Amino acid sequence: MDIISDAKKIIQTAIQASLPDQAVKKAINGKTFEFKGKVIVIAIGKAAWNMAKAAAENIPHPIDRGIILTKYGHAQGDLEGFTILEAGHPLPDENTISGTNTILNAVSDLTEQDTVFFLVSGGGSALFEHPAGNLTLSDMLDITDQLLKSGADIVEMNTVRKHLSAVKGGRFAALCTPAHVYTIALSDILGDRADSIASGPTCADASTCEEAKAIAEKYHLRLTEEMQAQLAIETPKATKNVTMEITGSVTELCADAAKAAKALGYEPLILTNMLDCEAKEAGKFLASVAKTIQKDGLPLKPPCAVICGGETVVRITGKGKGGRNQELALSAAQSIAGMENVVVAAAGSDGTDGPTDAAGGLVTGTTKTELEVLNISIDQILADNNSYHALKAIDSLLMTGPTGTNVNDLYLLLCK
Repeated sequence: MDIISDAKKIIQTAIQASLPDQAVKKAINGKTFEFKGKVIVIAIGKAAWNMAKAAAENIPHPIDRGIILTKYGHAQGDLEGFTILEAGHPLPDENTISGTNTILNAVSDLTEQDTVFFLVSGGGSALFEHPAGNLTLSDMLDITDQLLKSGADIVEMNTVRKHLSAVKGGRFAALCTPAHVYTIALSDILGDRADSIASGPTCADASTCEEAKAIAEKYHLRLTEEMQAQLAIETPKATKNVTMEITGSVTELCADAAKAAKALGYEPLILTNMLDCEAKEAGKFLASVAKTIQKDGLPLKPPCAVICGGETVVRITGKGKGGRNQELALSAAQSIAGMENVVVAAAGSDGTDGPTDAAGGLVTGTTKTELEVLNISIDQILADNNSYHALKAIDSLLMTGPTGTNVNDLYLLLCK
């Protein structure tokens, strides 16, 4: 196989190994549950359908109510006993609000005899939302859009959003009281901070009002009077009716990528599973590693695979179409131009990168020349945030379709 095919296979194998079925099965089997009343299963996020299916197959009790709330196109058909709802991501929409209300109605009459299995995956912050106080969907769209464009990291974004929400930051756990909530979470948060996964609907919130206000000031967010009032209301600091288990993460994604690379004859090195910087800078960094490998054989001699996991950010300066992984790839392409036997690839484990149908991008030492033949400037494309159209023009998008999981992003450098 050639180096491009190898890169695609490594990414596909790693993502396949990170699907949530086994993670949910592991979290349920071997546990002792006391089912005295109704069993409710609520699944939110991009991996909600897969998690719900696995839960239905492994919970040792009939499910009385089941609701799945996931991103458009991420449900994989009917699931017996479940109401399947789809809504907007990365921006919430009317279906977000109505879907969340359906969930709230499903837990509105619970007793201390009842059990809620709450299955959480990445994307839950946008998909599961009920504005607090007098805030509206328009307000939530505005603040989410500002945060996405600001360059704030996911923890900062979620700190603000959960203080403006009636279901985040432990507030959903309070709404389920007095029932016990068993939360199973796939982590898309670097370091697996529990109260930031989907903005922690059932998790005691470690962030404070003052931190939320400081983030708003840091990124010069425009806040209405109602938003300011809600930021001053503290979130729950204890959730006594919740048991939480985090299963599946970017750490496992990187480990599976390393195994796949080794099987193809590449010496793997997991450089970090907490990459957190601007996408364009991450692309330049991986390109610099490639140059050092080819020049000095450091930190590995070819054939080798340098693997990173994490989640970069993009500062929006243009009005084009793209995502952080596509920007990372194009930025790397600029720096590895002319190099042979080098591939840089970046992919979202959920199969979607920003508001696009691509998981990310894959580039080589010839990518820049291929674009120049079409009169496409990488500098201009990055300034316009229009990476999708550039990569599509030279067939360099990574297309996986919705994968059913979401454990951050995978970055791969192959050198032969």
